[in-house]
Amino acid sequence: MISALEILKEYWNHNAFREPQDQIINAVTENNNVIALLPTGGGKSICFQIPAMLKDGICIVISPLIALMQDQVDNLNNKGIKATTIPSGTSQDDLIVLFDNIRFGNYKFLYLSPERLQSTFIQEKIKQLNVNLIAVDEAHCISEWGHDFRPSYRNIKILKELKPAAPIIALTATATKEVIDDISKSLEIKNATIFKKSFYRDNLAYQVFSLEDKLGRLLQICTKTKAPIIIYVSSRNKTKEIATFLNANKFKASFYHGGLSAVNKKEAFDNWISEKTPIIVATNAFGMGIDKDNVKVVIHLDLPNSIENYIQEAGRAGRNGKKAFSAVLVNKNDIRIYKERSENAFPTISEIKQLYKNIFSHFQIAKGELIIDALEFNLLAFADKYKIAANKVATTINLLEVNGIIQISNNYNKKSTVQFTASSNRVLRYSKSDANTSKLIQVLLRSYGGIFEQETKIDEFWLAKKANLLSKQVATILSKLDTDGLLVYKKTTENTEFYFLVPREDDKTINSISKNIQKYIKQKVRKASDLVQFIENDCVCRSVQVLQYFNEKEFEKCGICDVCLANKNTHVDISFEITNYLTSNKTATSKEICKHISKKEDTILVNLQQLLSEEKIGINNFNQYYII
Repeated sequence: MISALEILKEYWNHNAFREPQDQIINAVTENNNVIALLPTGGGKSICFQIPAMLKDGICIVISPLIALMQDQVDNLNNKGIKATTIPSGTSQDDLIVLFDNIRFGNYKFLYLSPERLQSTFIQEKIKQLNVNLIAVDEAHCISEWGHDFRPSYRNIKILKELKPAAPIIALTATATKEVIDDISKSLEIKNATIFKKSFYRDNLAYQVFSLEDKLGRLLQICTKTKAPIIIYVSSRNKTKEIATFLNANKFKASFYHGGLSAVNKKEAFDNWISEKTPIIVATNAFGMGIDKDNVKVVIHLDLPNSIENYIQEAGRAGRNGKKAFSAVLVNKNDIRIYKERSENAFPTISEIKQLYKNIFSHFQIAKGELIIDALEFNLLAFADKYKIAANKVATTINLLEVNGIIQISNNYNKKSTVQFTASSNRVLRYSKSDANTSKLIQVLLRSYGGIFEQETKIDEFWLAKKANLLSKQVATILSKLDTDGLLVYKKTTENTEFYFLVPREDDKTINSISKNIQKYIKQKVRKASDLVQFIENDCVCRSVQVLQYFNEKEFEKCGICDVCLANKNTHVDISFEITNYLTSNKTATSKEICKHISKKEDTILVNLQQLLSEEKIGINNFNQYYII
């Protein structure tokens, strides 16, 4: 019989397991229920994939994200391991064929969302399968105390009823003790063996810098760092803005967010992996499948959503065991905006009820009626029609989805694309032929950079508002421009595909999930508060704060975070380094000195003041220092 290590070598090309992967695999192989808490980069997937391959039958994997499921399915198939998932909108006839293929086609993995699992038809089909293992990925979603609670995860225990002989492994990267207890209780696996790897990283320095000139500090860090960097920001637009800023300052940077096409995502990812562009600016969508061990610095230009998110993102630095840094750049305005956003981001129950009714009115669905077909939905058009903030519409749709009221298709973020193929001069000449065409072309050119170089996602409704046109007019003009050879217009007929899972019962439906919604909002607000407290606490070692948050009992000061360094020596003499630099460069501002001397800005400024007082250096009218 082939061993776990032989499978690891053959399919993953590794010669040894990371601690405690082998112990987890042994426990699962011996049919024990397991809860595994492994920090980011700990290799969670192998802990269920290898045991499943050691046994006859198929492993059912519950995962919260369609993209994450598809990513893992693709990775397994690329290794020659048969895996599949169920696409949104699959008809019952197609499901029958798919499950027959799974049953008789020697498949090893079936990835399911927790919402899919609620289908009685799918439950009946699962009964017919030889299930050797049940894996619950991102298991913190089970708990209302987790940082990404999904009520539909509470119903996963149905698998235990369907397949009582199959062991369960629940995996997560970040969970407190109360979350782990909640996972065990919800899955009804009180006898689970718990594996918990410490969050302590002796080579990773958590550093928080409170400053106004964040872009200046960003340039300093990028100048000093001769290794791959990840920069996290909070919005899609900002990824491009910061990447453009870095490229303009002679760095090589690309950007990544969830709204990019698959081709553009792959290009950005590959360029970063190969270090053609060693800096990548991204939203938190940049996380799946990252296994680059020489990342030196992870920078947060905006505050992350929670301590759990922060540890996952910061933890992508220093996986090779060498010294690495997490730098959070923050100012008082950031914290104020963050607090306001966390307090005002969520709709009230009454607002959700009204918006839910508006959705039915929008689709002209009567009370008691259940529409089983997919319905096209444009979020921006809906928000504009009913005069509701788009972010509240998006949040409400998310809440309805995670509570099993609606389902959103794979094409949730699918957009039409445009790429100009004619020269800019020809485009501008053509635009003069018609006023509406001219307005639309001007909006396109102002709004989308790189539209001549690559396919660019657009939103016809948004363009219509900007150009003061109807969305139908926008589509017509773009189609004509395509026909006339000015551009390539790939129109999507799927904005968002909506599936109603329950009949229309208005307030009754929302009342049934109101407690879930309130718990969800409460824990989100608490997580935000915990993060702010962590950022503002400059008295306790950052590593100690992290370990305390995750209920670890043994900890000591790291000695390398911003708090520890500030408490070490109040004065570090670097006067020789400063005078030596000024001797070579004649004059330099404090920013230029900070950019080229690898010491904290506070330390450099203290030494500059000391040298000024000793009259060893002077400062001119341009705030440049020089040797006297």
